[in-house]
Amino acid sequence: MAKKAKNNGGYEWSYSSFGGVVRVNVRNGEDIAHLGELDQKLWTVLSCPVKGLEFPEETLRMLDTDGDGKIRVNEIIAAANWLTTVIKDKDLLVKGDSVLPLNQLNTENEAGAQLYKSARQILSNLKLEKDEISIEDTSDSVAIFAETGANGDGVITEASTPDEALKDVIRTIVATAGSAMDRSGVEGVTAELIETFYTALADYSAWRAAGTADIAPFGDDTQAALDACNALKDKVADYFMRCKLIAFDENAAPAVDVSVDAISAISADNLAARAEDIATYPLARPTKDGIIPFDGINPAWKARFEALRAMVKFEKKNGVDEAEWNALLGKFAAFEAWKADKKGDIVEPLGLDKVNELLKADAKPELLKLVDADKALEAEANSIDEVNKLMHLYRDFYKLLRNYVIFTDFYSPNLNEMSVFEAGKLYIDERCCRLCVRVEDMGKHADMAGLSGMFLLYCHCKARSDGRTMDVVAVMTDGKTRNLRPGTNGVFYDREGRDYDATIVRVVENPISVKQAFWAPYVKFWNFVTGLVNKSAADKDAKAMADLQAGATAAPADAAAKKAPFDIARFAGIFAAVGMAVGVLAAALAWIIGGIAKTPWWGILLILLGIMLLISGPSCFIAWGKLRRRNLGPVLNANGWAINSNVIVNIPFGRTLTSVAKYPKLDLDDPYKKRVPLWRKILRWVLLLAVVCFGVLYFTGNLKCIGLPFPKEKPAEEMVEEAPAEEAPAEEAAEASAE
Repeated sequence: MAKKAKNNGGYEWSYSSFGGVVRVNVRNGEDIAHLGELDQKLWTVLSCPVKGLEFPEETLRMLDTDGDGKIRVNEIIAAANWLTTVIKDKDLLVKGDSVLPLNQLNTENEAGAQLYKSARQILSNLKLEKDEISIEDTSDSVAIFAETGANGDGVITEASTPDEALKDVIRTIVATAGSAMDRSGVEGVTAELIETFYTALADYSAWRAAGTADIAPFGDDTQAALDACNALKDKVADYFMRCKLIAFDENAAPAVDVSVDAISAISADNLAARAEDIATYPLARPTKDGIIPFDGINPAWKARFEALRAMVKFEKKNGVDEAEWNALLGKFAAFEAWKADKKGDIVEPLGLDKVNELLKADAKPELLKLVDADKALEAEANSIDEVNKLMHLYRDFYKLLRNYVIFTDFYSPNLNEMSVFEAGKLYIDERCCRLCVRVEDMGKHADMAGLSGMFLLYCHCKARSDGRTMDVVAVMTDGKTRNLRPGTNGVFYDREGRDYDATIVRVVENPISVKQAFWAPYVKFWNFVTGLVNKSAADKDAKAMADLQAGATAAPADAAAKKAPFDIARFAGIFAAVGMAVGVLAAALAWIIGGIAKTPWWGILLILLGIMLLISGPSCFIAWGKLRRRNLGPVLNANGWAINSNVIVNIPFGRTLTSVAKYPKLDLDDPYKKRVPLWRKILRWVLLLAVVCFGVLYFTGNLKCIGLPFPKEKPAEEMVEEAPAEEAPAEEAAEASAE
């Protein structure tokens, strides 16, 4: 039940208790209008992330005015103030509708009047005649600006002008300098692209003008000649160095020339296929004269050298020496410097004639005027974007408040109502967990989330349909935990109903229920005992196997020699110990049977309850305390939320978050049902009887009847002091009888 009270600002708020914590209600538009007066200490959340929530991300980006990826209190308050200013009936905000009547826009203030004008413009652009606007109308910016030449974004397209010449220039700029996307969804150009294009035109034209005939020694063949020289340059330099070595020492000729052995090594092959090997041989047979003979060129280089000779006329007809070759390379110096200074590459595909034609027409001023005219409508176009923002907040803002100021969606008794941080449902081990939260980094998340006091399952989920993946943490609040271990598989369904293969990769253990805690000591004791038994059995099995292996390798004579003689004293001791144990057990049973016969039924019941309380009481108390304090806050904090209040998941509420499979009571005949042997049933009753006997003896202080040295007997001095007090009545009675 909600109750009202005034805060320090004087506004009367209503309060409710959700999850054991008192929270402020946001019930109507008037509450939204006064959010700025609410003490920030009373907000459940101080900030939440933009990404990773089951909430329209576009709306969250609109609220995130500083672009830091978080929605903070001041941004919520700013949005609330803006919405309640531009909308007349503030209570419409709590409906979450996607359609807004235009007469509800408050035209008495400047912001509302501009929104009204822009909303009308949107409907006009869409050719819609109606007095209301929807979020579908405002979301499609391409449709809104499809037939508008100017839309305030500073991008002009062919639709921005009726002049065919300007349209052709715009197309040319898009093809060479690049493009920008207009709000209408068409590629266009900006002022920056126009400047880049015309600068490139001027640079390229000037560069081509500087390429005079004096810097091109071979005319139109200059570039081809340069390419041919560059292809041969290294090989020619190698040839002249070999010639210099022969001139230095003629004995070096065989070493620097191609050897017969090298040719013999490949002569058996198809030499046409070994052109790469032949190309590694010298350009020609080196001599001390240092001349490249035109008729003695290496066959692998012959074609390239002849192509160069076709463009360049050498002085000698039979060859070329190093001086002439270097002079040839020097002729290209000015040409190479001009090439290195090339500018305006982006317009080169147009050709020099087209470049000069565009420069002469000079449409640059007219294009820039179109851009300025488009930017003049920026305020109006941005106001159209504001209408889109208004419609998103009009539909989604109150839902965000329900998951920000208060957590009513999370604590809603309607199981189909889910909060913005709940990612879906996990089905695993005969139960359904609906409290599943997306996780980015499991390792970092688990360190913080472990403080929640809840049993957490970290699962990696992979969609069957398209292979998409996500990591979630599921909060288990009911059922058993025996099978919930890393590697266990389940199925996860997201909010849209897509199914994922889910695998547990990490578990953070905490109590799930008091019932589980009650049996926990017995389970631990049983696991301890079975562990010891299994270990003992494994050790004995290993020892027996080792003995068998040792016996198989030992000689029969040695085995007979090592056989131990029969020890009658040892077996006598064993029989004596067994007899003593049987006697002690018989004495204990006799005393207990006698005691039980004298003890009322309710006394026996109290003794049994006391034993169970002694064993399970501490575990239940600890679990009860943790279950009362389970807090979802650390789980959300680990995801980037700033939780300002406890988000308690107490025992009754926890039962609603995890549903366990329940079968009707049926009497079914199972042909494969495991039959318990009679000896095992008897053994269970004997063990139970032994535990009960021990408990009875312990609580009645009579363990000494089975030979245990307690409870301790009182000292002799105390017994002597108490004796007269007990015998005094008997002595008085004797004296009275004598008289």
